[in-house]
Amino acid sequence: MFGFDFSKGLGQNFLTNSDVLDKIAQAAQGTDGVLEIGPGFGVLTKKLAENFKKVLSVEVDKSLLPVLDYTLSEFDNVSIINADFMKLDLNELLKNEFDSKKISVAANLPYYITTPIITSLIEGKYPLDSIVVMVQKEVAQRFCAKPGTKDYGAISVLCSYYSNPEIICTVPSGDFYPSPK
Repeated sequence: MFGFDFSKGLGQNFLTNSDVLDKIAQAAQGTDGVLEIGPGFGVLTKKLAENFKKVLSVEVDKSLLPVLDYTLSEFDNVSIINADFMKLDLNELLKNEFDSKKISVAANLPYYITTPIITSLIEGKYPLDSIVVMVQKEVAQRFCAKPGTKDYGAISVLCSYYSNPEIICTVPSGDFYPSPK
């Protein structure tokens, strides 16, 4: 319908399991607004739109915009920005879109950009209530690693110093399209 081609360079693997989408949306609750990074086809965005007053999604892939317009047409509380998240002035964006109120972040992050995004969100001292991200299992284990374990490193220290990281659920590769290796 839209002639969309998956971009290996953007690490595009879209979550399809509705139960996991519900868990992400529920874990992010506690605020009126949510910033979603990389909405893809908008399946998580829909769940977020059902649970938040305002959803702001940042999508780098311009070819997904028509898909998102179609998928999210029923929601008037969703805004999509076509931009590279890492190049945004996030302070300005949050101030303009959410009036600097505390918000949640939700995302299904590609492996290649996970650590830079998490580091940016944590070190930026933005008005965030929670960060709920789908990441590769090994990355999640590093986020939550305790001192003295093999997975413990700089990202573990950063995450544990500024937050209380936890693994909400484990998702098999078959719950993504295309299925990651």
